[in-house]
Amino acid sequence: MARGGRDRLLGFALGLLLALALAPRALRAKPTVRKERVVRPDSELGERPPEDNQSFQYDHEAFLGKEDSKTFDQLTSEESKERLGKIVDRIDSDGDSFVTTEELKTWIKRVQKRYIYDNVAKVWKDYDRDKDDKISWEEYKQATYGYYLGNPAEFQDTSDHHTFKKMLPRDERRFKAADLDGDQTATREEFTAFLHPEEFEHMKEIVVLETLEDIDKNGDGFVDQDEYIADMFSHEENGPEPDWVLSEREQFNEFRDLNKDGKLDKDEIRHWILPQDYDHAQAEARHLVYESDKDKDEKLTKEEILENWNMFVGSQATNYGEDLTKNHDEL
Repeated sequence: MARGGRDRLLGFALGLLLALALAPRALRAKPTVRKERVVRPDSELGERPPEDNQSFQYDHEAFLGKEDSKTFDQLTSEESKERLGKIVDRIDSDGDSFVTTEELKTWIKRVQKRYIYDNVAKVWKDYDRDKDDKISWEEYKQATYGYYLGNPAEFQDTSDHHTFKKMLPRDERRFKAADLDGDQTATREEFTAFLHPEEFEHMKEIVVLETLEDIDKNGDGFVDQDEYIADMFSHEENGPEPDWVLSEREQFNEFRDLNKDGKLDKDEIRHWILPQDYDHAQAEARHLVYESDKDKDEKLTKEEILENWNMFVGSQATNYGEDLTKNHDEL
């Protein structure tokens, strides 16, 4: 399966966090390279191309971003191996000196969850203004849009005016969806659902709807092929489309447009960005075992992991290197 559209979910998880600040939101420029929207629906592991440092880096950046992906570079290879060895001991939950696919999967899910909740904790104090351990819609609105709401004339003739006008009701709609008890305040769990809707089943419709609204430029309630491509790629100059764009057009026709009517409806968008038969943690765990299991016994020794340390440092199993910069007692 082509790599187009792989980290839409990451965009929700990280993009919103980057946008959350007390200053007004800025309108992002359209990318000139591929913009991706779905967690990687990779091909079968046995069909993957041989890994090298560049492809490790792709996995690394696709799930964390370029800046944080550099974290593991702060350590020497020997330091990385030493700390990775301590992490291996923690992954081996039954203490049998082997790491199985299931143990890796469990560890990866733990790291994913910790990353999400750590990020919520970092921004919590900016929005919980009355320190009651809840965030009301009014608190969030004032923290995020207060300056705009108080000084509308400053934005009247700017592109930011359209952005704020669009994003405020959109954020309110998402907040209400996350607020399960309807009291207009968010607990930590509800605020986590607000910031990371892709992680919560009851928020999946919001993810689909926001994706549709982002891409559907003509407002007909569907995503046609040109809109699909324009979301990933824009021509800076008139010229031929790159090969990957042509491949994405084929993907649209063959795999995205399920009913072959030339456009994507909500169900087809859901199938695209939220594939039901794909478990990232399972796929990542299987991939790590497949690439590192020298004796093909379907489990890994510490020695096999350390021999292939560069893959694990760049893997979600070590939170893309973040765990390697922490002391053992912090893990």
